[in-house]
Amino acid sequence: MKRTILASLLLVFAAYAAADAPAAAVPSPAAVKAAKYAVTTYRTKVVDTLAKLVSFNTVARPGLPSDQDPQHIAFKNALKAEAGKLGFDFADHGWVVIIGMGQGTDRVGIVTHGDVQPVDPAKWKKSPFVLDQTSEPGKLMARGAEDDKGPIATALYAMKALKDQQLPLSKRIELYVYMGEESNWQPLVDFLKTHEPPQMNITLDAEYPAVVAEKASGTIAVTLPNAGAETAPAGEPHIAAFAGGFFGSQIPEDASATVANATPAIEAQIRARGDKQDGMRYEFEWKGADLLVRARGLSAHSSKPEEGVNAVAMLADALAVRPWANTTAGGVVNYLNQLVGTGLYGEKFGNVAYRDSFMGPMTVAPTVIRQKPEGIEVSLNLRRPQGKSVEQITNEINAALAQWQGRNLPLANITVKTGEPWVRKDAPQLPVLMNVFSYFTGVKDPKPIAIGGGTNSRLFPNAVSFGPAMPGKVYTGHSEREFITLKQLLLNLQMYTAVLAELAK
Repeated sequence: MKRTILASLLLVFAAYAAADAPAAAVPSPAAVKAAKYAVTTYRTKVVDTLAKLVSFNTVARPGLPSDQDPQHIAFKNALKAEAGKLGFDFADHGWVVIIGMGQGTDRVGIVTHGDVQPVDPAKWKKSPFVLDQTSEPGKLMARGAEDDKGPIATALYAMKALKDQQLPLSKRIELYVYMGEESNWQPLVDFLKTHEPPQMNITLDAEYPAVVAEKASGTIAVTLPNAGAETAPAGEPHIAAFAGGFFGSQIPEDASATVANATPAIEAQIRARGDKQDGMRYEFEWKGADLLVRARGLSAHSSKPEEGVNAVAMLADALAVRPWANTTAGGVVNYLNQLVGTGLYGEKFGNVAYRDSFMGPMTVAPTVIRQKPEGIEVSLNLRRPQGKSVEQITNEINAALAQWQGRNLPLANITVKTGEPWVRKDAPQLPVLMNVFSYFTGVKDPKPIAIGGGTNSRLFPNAVSFGPAMPGKVYTGHSEREFITLKQLLLNLQMYTAVLAELAK
């Protein structure tokens, strides 16, 4: 991900200095000592705790609120037991639990989440809810290992290390675990209307060195309706079915299409076009005169489409070997090829493409293609930076959709939604985060970054994200091979311990 220096970063350092807390060149000796103690003493127990946490299937279930979900309740009970064992206080507020340490009116918050994204067990070597430490040596593989149960486990033992070392902390530390980050932010919004959060917070749900800007997420959803679709001429090849994707914040690695009345020549053309696509695999199966095409790409977080291989977009492209009638499924293929293509940045979608010098370009990715009774629904995931208003981008999207309909066929159930990008330029803890990250990684002069994803940093005062993923490394949360390396887990433990020691002293 492209990163540059925030023009306003000088103001951050000025504000921090004005608060009479100048940044040190390196973390304090007490912080370094505590960090080394944490990784020496708890390197095994932090993995054991992670194994407990990932064993609970905390995927959101439709129609079942988190505070009524047996798996979510069991997960929170496990956290309560862990907190009690480590000597921390625990409060269950339904969708939010708070694990606290120490006293004081000034508080430092650690913001995490305990719910996880949906998962396809068939794509895992072992159960995604069992911590797999053997299939790929050095990797701890499970749903939530990186996003966000690994950070919870490391935060607990960072707090425990500070407690063991009896550092003279003047601020209370509170670990917030929200149970709806992946599905429903509203309960947290409502909770914070009556609950006063800590004055300073770090969110453990993104990347290092620190995230100070997040793109807005959004959706373009349309239905290619059965009514109004063309009927292919009798006996002519046409697209009879098209589907793909799993959930909206994942770059899809699976897609399929059926070509009715296909010919061997059409199969050969599709094969040849698919062979030119890096990272794609195709399977072909004949069922009478119908050709079933299965596509396999690579899943990734939809905020980082460049880290995946989008099977939906690539399959549509592989099918672009001839003009297709605008049958319902043929309309889907034409819609994807004409408005999205295999690019990442909305270049073909009318005038929507743009970029910000710090936050980077808007991305547009097809994520879920789903058959419904009335037709086929096509969902595109947007991640947009600052630089355009909601009204402008919505108008540009609607204009592109109107032009496409005029050339092709009517669309139904059109939904265009997007929020606002988020930037926090003045978090006073930034110098501490930069110093700790630089000391423990050896990276010289690190700078804050922007990401395409969205975290609960937006909802807490003076919050910025700090890990758990290293810059330049593939983020595996939301993918079907989620993991965190043991090396990274232990590095995180050191950095979280040092940061808390510095911020709470």
